[in-house]
Amino acid sequence: MTAPTRPSTHTGKLLFALISRLHLYIGLFVGPFILIAALSGIAYLLSPPLEEWLYHDTLNGVNQGEPQPLAEQIAAAQRYLDSATLPSAVRPAPDPGSTTRLMYSEPSLGPSEHRAVFVDPISLEVTGETTVYGTSGILPLRTAIDHFHRQLLMGNVGRLYSELAASWLWVAALGGVLLWIRQRRSLKALVSPHRTRRRHATLGLVLSLGLLFFSATGLTWSQWAGDNIAELRHAWGWGTPSASTALNDTDSQVVDEHAEHHGHMAMVATSITPEDFDRALNAARQAGLSAARMQLTPPSTPQQAWRVAEIDRQWPTQVDQVALHPRSMAVTDQTDFATFPWAAKLTRWGIDLHMGVLFGIANQIVLALIAAGLVTLIVWGYLMAWRRLRAVSGQRFPTVAEPFWQLPLSAKLSLLAGTIAVGLALPVLGASLAIFVVIDALRWTIKKRYTARTLNARHSNTMR
Repeated sequence: MTAPTRPSTHTGKLLFALISRLHLYIGLFVGPFILIAALSGIAYLLSPPLEEWLYHDTLNGVNQGEPQPLAEQIAAAQRYLDSATLPSAVRPAPDPGSTTRLMYSEPSLGPSEHRAVFVDPISLEVTGETTVYGTSGILPLRTAIDHFHRQLLMGNVGRLYSELAASWLWVAALGGVLLWIRQRRSLKALVSPHRTRRRHATLGLVLSLGLLFFSATGLTWSQWAGDNIAELRHAWGWGTPSASTALNDTDSQVVDEHAEHHGHMAMVATSITPEDFDRALNAARQAGLSAARMQLTPPSTPQQAWRVAEIDRQWPTQVDQVALHPRSMAVTDQTDFATFPWAAKLTRWGIDLHMGVLFGIANQIVLALIAAGLVTLIVWGYLMAWRRLRAVSGQRFPTVAEPFWQLPLSAKLSLLAGTIAVGLALPVLGASLAIFVVIDALRWTIKKRYTARTLNARHSNTMR
């Protein structure tokens, strides 16, 4: 007689079967979305050198001589544009040989797009103009890649693709780690052609932390889950402080780190003069802002102050801000990154790391390698799925519903409660999972009926 199987062992086997089949389904049906995100992410990470080459003449000017005041540079742009309009933001040249960026708001531009005129601060020559995007000020090449990476160039509808990929990536990564832990001994004994499975499992384990990072930071940009994350951070007091420009209110406001994805710069108040930009820059320097990369945003109404912000997001991060009174240039409010809550700091660093700007070229190369490894995992996954389908030709594909239904009631309830909670926090994951469950349950029901009819038919033939 054989010893009876312990309930805990039986439950463990059912959970393992459930995770294994779910991991397979994620790879088959969500894999294409993750693949597109990985490939477009690689293109984005490797685009800065190409962008520097493509727009070299626009971004670079004379590197010998004394830079002229911002007022003179603005006047040069006004002559070029044949307009007295002042820029809605100015980014002074960060180093010798680079150009100053003057950004203008225009109704014809899309959300967070600005018309940028580039002026050589030494020769006062306008080196070019183009549309720039977001707080990072990326140029058209990288803007197109960024839009494709986040939304397939389809607006908010396309954003569902990237949110779907980010929502399921962490599930696939954790599921793969659990499968490796359960199967690590048997994986060593695999021989060709099953070695692909061992390589897939090993590479997935090595990349797991990177994949979890991609998923977590990608979700902060998403439409539905991102809103939930923002509300949670605000409720817990983890918002990112910003210098308040309200002259009658010195309390700090909470801003969205992803402001580059939406909104326009406001028009400039009529009382502002070109010389005020030099005054604001000098006042900000005296207030302690020392970064080479700065952005000056003039007030749009008489009730607003100037905002001067450091925008150097490379390590060490320099993103301090000051608000300046438009007449006296006295500091009315100030934020210091060193005093940010740790959650706000981690969010800032996570975003910059995801975008490949925190540690420069090394950051971009490491992330590109992780993304390339993810592409390899998906290709190997489809290769294994193809071999499996050929091996079970004529049989029905296994369902997830079967092992779930066989779980003890307590395990089913716990799993169901956890799934609902995750689905509410990540709505795109929850909605796609609901669709998946319905389809899989129908398949399981059909499979049971087919099996029952087959057994009845065999029994009838035997009786005859």
